[in-house]
Amino acid sequence: MYYVDNQPLPPSKVEWFRRIWAGSRERRVSIPNIITLGRILLVPVIVWAIASNEMAVAFAVFVIAGVSDAIDGFLAKRFNMSSELGALLDPLADKALLVSIYVSLGIWGAIPRWLVILVVSRDIMIVGAVIISWLFGKPVPMKPLMVSKLNTVAQVGFAALVLGALGFGFEPAPYDLVLMILVTLLTLLSVSFYLVEWTRHMSTIEPGH
Repeated sequence: MYYVDNQPLPPSKVEWFRRIWAGSRERRVSIPNIITLGRILLVPVIVWAIASNEMAVAFAVFVIAGVSDAIDGFLAKRFNMSSELGALLDPLADKALLVSIYVSLGIWGAIPRWLVILVVSRDIMIVGAVIISWLFGKPVPMKPLMVSKLNTVAQVGFAALVLGALGFGFEPAPYDLVLMILVTLLTLLSVSFYLVEWTRHMSTIEPGH
């Protein structure tokens, strides 16, 4: 029972307070979301490090970002802290970090620019497809395909290898070539699968909508 000035509140007021309390709990930013936001804030740091030729620092920040990604994922699943905000922020943070690293390394000349264009174009096409589906009132379910997960792993591995080689002065060959081929193939496959699924999803729109 809720009281104000030692007087019991009527049932309608009690229900109103309960709704306010439930809404405030839903709006709280969870620990995994805070960690994800911190990972987003690391993006300008790693861009600065690459632009300043501080590759060891860039590699260290990249490792920290990777560890934070694993931690927020563990907390969200283990302690039931998953949320819609987290489902949107987590892939956004991953993509912002990877795209920033690839663009920075491409400008620096550490990786081929055609690969940068391929990686960035893939993300732009997917984001564009999602926006179009929203505009038509047919939002695409945000479920990453297995090939997309493999593509992310390959992109992370290639970026880490390049940053590590530049930061600590070791020869990455032939592993860099292998990973670059994997990134290229998986990027092409993932965007093809996404576009096929998106086309199939959008074909269900009734004429006139």
